[in-house]
Amino acid sequence: MPRAIRNPLTVTSLAAALFHCAGSAFGAGVEDAAARAALPEFKTVPAVADGEISPVAPVDWTSFSGWARSQGDNGSRRYSSLRQINRGNVASLRAAWTFRAGDGAANIQCTPVIVDGVLYAPTPGLALVAVDARTGVEKWRFQVPKPARMRLEDAVARRGLVYWPGDATHPSRLLFGSGDWIYAVDPATGRPLEEFGTEGRTPLPKGATISGVVYQNVYVVGGFRGGVFGYDVRDGKLLWEFSTVAKDPATGEAWGPDSGSADCWGGISLDEKRGMVFVAVGAPRPDMVGMGRPGDNLYSNCVLALDALSGAYRWHSQDVRHDLWDLDVCGPPNLVTIERNGRKMDAVTSLSKAGHLLLLERGTGKPVFPLRLRRAPVSHLPGEVTSAYQPDPELPEPISRMEFHPDMITKRTPEAHEFVKKVVEHSNYGFFQPFEEGKPTLFIGTRGGAEWSGGAVDVPSGRLYVTSNRWVSKIAVVANDEKERDPKLPPSAGELHYMAHCAACHGQKREGLGVAPPLAGLKARLKDGDVVALLNTGKGLMPPNLALNAQERGELLDYLFRRNQPKSASGEKGAVPSYGFGGFQFLVDHEGYPGVEPPWGLLNCYDLNTGRALWRVPLGELEELTARGVPLTGSQNLGGATVTAGGLVFVAGTQDEKIRAFDADNGRQLWEAKLPFAGTSAPAIYAVAGKQFVVVTATGGGRVGGKSGAGDAYVAFCLP
Repeated sequence: MPRAIRNPLTVTSLAAALFHCAGSAFGAGVEDAAARAALPEFKTVPAVADGEISPVAPVDWTSFSGWARSQGDNGSRRYSSLRQINRGNVASLRAAWTFRAGDGAANIQCTPVIVDGVLYAPTPGLALVAVDARTGVEKWRFQVPKPARMRLEDAVARRGLVYWPGDATHPSRLLFGSGDWIYAVDPATGRPLEEFGTEGRTPLPKGATISGVVYQNVYVVGGFRGGVFGYDVRDGKLLWEFSTVAKDPATGEAWGPDSGSADCWGGISLDEKRGMVFVAVGAPRPDMVGMGRPGDNLYSNCVLALDALSGAYRWHSQDVRHDLWDLDVCGPPNLVTIERNGRKMDAVTSLSKAGHLLLLERGTGKPVFPLRLRRAPVSHLPGEVTSAYQPDPELPEPISRMEFHPDMITKRTPEAHEFVKKVVEHSNYGFFQPFEEGKPTLFIGTRGGAEWSGGAVDVPSGRLYVTSNRWVSKIAVVANDEKERDPKLPPSAGELHYMAHCAACHGQKREGLGVAPPLAGLKARLKDGDVVALLNTGKGLMPPNLALNAQERGELLDYLFRRNQPKSASGEKGAVPSYGFGGFQFLVDHEGYPGVEPPWGLLNCYDLNTGRALWRVPLGELEELTARGVPLTGSQNLGGATVTAGGLVFVAGTQDEKIRAFDADNGRQLWEAKLPFAGTSAPAIYAVAGKQFVVVTATGGGRVGGKSGAGDAYVAFCLP
């Protein structure tokens, strides 16, 4: 099949038309608040009509008895039909084995796959291992070349891998990404398959992060820095590419000459009966400032449906338009079959950090429930043009609300309340409130609503189980008056150090990439000592830098604080200032606890047939608060849930380093166990020799952390 570059922009849905960016053309002016206020407060995208509903496709129930993909099955449902472990006996669950990789410590976000009694999983040291799924004994190890400087996308199978059983002429293989490559290895030996690409790997232009899906002979996967790609699963040849950045000025959807990216790290699902893939596309880059990317920024913040064989556009459903808040559509779209008005319907979910749970008819992408849109505020910054309307859904009920209000301020103690109240008094907040220079804006989003771990579906009932966080982001933007050096002049020593040690995460122009904050305008936010401390200890996903000596660190600081830069290439007066933001901060009290009333972490259960939440329970315990007599608050969590036919929901991912089992009907906790490190992905369910197991990645580290720090463990549980 010849390579085809696909980016059709002639199809504009009703939702896109309603959301289309209002206001003046892109320029240096400030938006007209009076003109925005004159628009109707609400608009509605109607639900899919009965005549538009596609015939229901049969479900392959055999796919739920194994775990050949990190998301369970191709529909990303994380549902197991195994029922040996159930409500009646789960309290007896015990650790069966613990596998320690022994090659380092890192935050691994990949759920293992298990095929024919063998578990396959990545290690902190950039290897893929095969482990006897009954005993936890290692069978083989495949080592991926280690880069000089680690990036997020360099992790092996960062958020998943997939097993392909092969066909009549090509052997089975494990497919996963690392760096800018897709690898194919032999499940029996761990050796790379020579027929796939060159020496068992093929280039992935935008970097690796998610588990792909295989349809017939096509392996479809998203790029860490954007784009969706189709490869021949047999030989690794690129068949097609779809750009997630719209570029056609004739449609009014072009992002502009300085456009960023729309990253595909949230996940992907496959409908085998229709030959369609559904891709979760994240927020547009750069974060928080959108002057250089005018318009709605398609296909960011979307569930994007493509033909699996050709990459042809089928439909898209965009959540937040012209996103300024990092409110990604963040989890793998779940394939579900529900009943509406007495009729079966195939649908797919859209989960976002904004707290939205949208349910879309699978063949058309139209909402299953009417989607309310609400008039949004104008920007405070010159050159920024916001979207006139943003989603304000009523059904399905939101996982959380994006907007913060002062009545949410913590009452944990009088001191905590007063501390947070003073911060709030000097901040902006409200429904999709844009940013104002130098003044924090408060909203629930970058650690709120859903997360990359997504949801799990109880296939027979149509229930969705999704974890969520309720932390308030506190984001401020600053004008960046720092010009880059004239390219005709040589770089300083500090710039060379930056390019070698920092640019892979923070960007060539210090603009920030992914969760790594921008370093432009650093002099307005930090002092030399603050940066030295970060270099010495690291923070979050940033490791300590031990490579630079004292002189080199000084040169790096001079570059970051713009003390030794050659003159800039331009410095025109009256130019529109550029902006950056001061990193991902949160509203916390004087002791570092969330500045809002709990719960701060939740496990949510939805009946997708009605769009109503059946129950919500706190997820995670802060033991030091329990000791003070504080009721269960829930905690930060980033692991995700898995549901079984035994009536159980298994979930880890909490700060207290525990894995738990809940009753799927009512949310009552039935079991818990302590892990060696915090769980960092959704559990997988499998059976070997007639015995059912639950296995979880427990490597800690990352944004949730845990008292034990980062590690290298996988822990499996079974009945005695």
